[in-house]
Amino acid sequence: FNEVLIFLTKKSSKFLLSVLMVVAFFNSALSIGEIFEDYIHDEKIKNISIKLLYSSAIIIPFLTIIVIYNLNI
Repeated sequence: FNEVLIFLTKKSSKFLLSVLMVVAFFNSALSIGEIFEDYIHDEKIKNISIKLLYSSAIIIPFLTIIVIYNLNI
């Protein structure tokens, strides 16, 4: 646990982890969005689902990045 905390206090580690979070969530949102496009036939539900998915793909990494940058030992 302490080694992870020490790793996360380095600026380069914070930056690389932030980039990883953004790319991972963006890739995940695109993949799940394609599944929604293929398997949800009701347009209203599909649009709401995709909007919620993309919103969460922006909000979750943003909050995680804030927590990582505010992490101090």
